[in-house]
Amino acid sequence: MKSQGDGKIRVMIVDDSAVVRQTLADILASDPQIEVVATASDPFVAADRLKTLIPDVITLDVEMPRMDGLTFLQKIMSQHPIPVVMCSSLTERGSETALKALEYGAVDIITKPRLGTRQFLDEARVRICDAVKAAARARLVKLSPRSLEAAPKLTADAVIARGSSKAMIETTEKVVVVGASTGGTEALRVFLEALPLDVPGIVVVQHMPEHFTATFAQRLDSLCRVSVKEAQDGDTVLRGRVLIAPGNRHCLLKRSGARYYVEIKDGPLVSRHRPSVDVLFRSTARYAGANAVGVILTGMGDDGARGMREMKDAGARTLAQDEATCVVFGMPNEAVKHGGVDKVLPLQKIAAEVLRMV
Repeated sequence: MKSQGDGKIRVMIVDDSAVVRQTLADILASDPQIEVVATASDPFVAADRLKTLIPDVITLDVEMPRMDGLTFLQKIMSQHPIPVVMCSSLTERGSETALKALEYGAVDIITKPRLGTRQFLDEARVRICDAVKAAARARLVKLSPRSLEAAPKLTADAVIARGSSKAMIETTEKVVVVGASTGGTEALRVFLEALPLDVPGIVVVQHMPEHFTATFAQRLDSLCRVSVKEAQDGDTVLRGRVLIAPGNRHCLLKRSGARYYVEIKDGPLVSRHRPSVDVLFRSTARYAGANAVGVILTGMGDDGARGMREMKDAGARTLAQDEATCVVFGMPNEAVKHGGVDKVLPLQKIAAEVLRMV
């Protein structure tokens, strides 16, 4: 994972904007575990530098002159795979291309840093540095410094208080909740494509930037038998429908009578993320209890581990993706360590087990 004796993650930044290159370099240099070893204004310059320097991670702009990021990514992954994090602007075209890049082997997507409030910049720093660290640990498949004070790591208490379950003791309707991060876009595709049209309603938190989740949901909707959409506040959880939490908003499961619905709300980063899997899982423990099935897929960090334990304690059935099929076995592993997982299974077997449980 790391190329130097000091253990730092060596990063190359590829972006045609000098301002973006400098901003990204400053953000990454603020983390003592990361070192920026090279920058490049386009893929041709990057390719030349890769002849003598092999970084641990590359951050790659989506749209550049002379050669676009997608084409360069294909060349990297087919010749000498290196973990790549796509750096995209918040545009519909950019989000579509960035999601295509994930299919071609990119590990994650980050949005281009821009000026904003102190809180915005601090959150952007957390997201960007975490994405690079996750990429450095990612399992790849070949295609045919200075330190800032760390922001406090909040728990789901910041968004929803822990309390006794308010779930109906018995109901005919089940609900499935899913959490994923690094590598999750493709893992979710595999999982959802295997589900029949009459599966109980599903709510998903996938760590993804704002504005990208709508495009992601549309892509899944075109591939799966189930209906997939970006969740909106008040959406009912229905059989045969999957709700994807919108980027940069927390998503909670709620209940009114026998009807489950989602609440979309703002709030601080929880377990370093917004949306947070812990927030979704805690709300599920409270409002669905034993009527729920929880699934945690590939991802870096521990978001979802505490919430899954709360779900299990409330009577829910819980599953985690195994290490062999994860891009990063962070979140599932932490959930296992917290004692919240009933079964650990390969990705290809999770859909069938969910159907058996419901």
